[in-house]
Amino acid sequence: MANILLERTVPLPLDEAWRRITEWRRHGEGVPLTRVGPVPSEPTRVGTLVVARSGIGPLSFDDPMEVTVWEPPEDGAPGMCRLEKRGRVVLGWAELEVRPGPGGRTRVVWREEIRIRLLPSLFDGVVRRSARYVFGRALNRLLRQA
Repeated sequence: MANILLERTVPLPLDEAWRRITEWRRHGEGVPLTRVGPVPSEPTRVGTLVVARSGIGPLSFDDPMEVTVWEPPEDGAPGMCRLEKRGRVVLGWAELEVRPGPGGRTRVVWREEIRIRLLPSLFDGVVRRSARYVFGRALNRLLRQA
């Protein structure tokens, strides 16, 4: 099992940082060989299922994630979303959080626990480093682009 923690401080209001990191379809734009969709048309809430499809052709797999916590930021209070991975290949969870940061900026925290089914724990270090790199780039992209 690999655990990652990514933190960024950005010059965005809480609600804008939240909007950017919870635009599910855009997550696929920042992760190589991955697309997210279809995304439900109703607003995200507890129970919403987000499905990322990763890979090429017959080597592709779905990574379904269910929203189990949905607490958007309100009136300057922090916001948090938790996704539980429900797939046959990738297991674990992810938490996305926004909170007030220094100087009116927003602190964004992405925590994730990843386990690849059938992959021995010997590879946890490789999974951790790869995930930090890939998700770090995706987070940077989500926060930079409106």
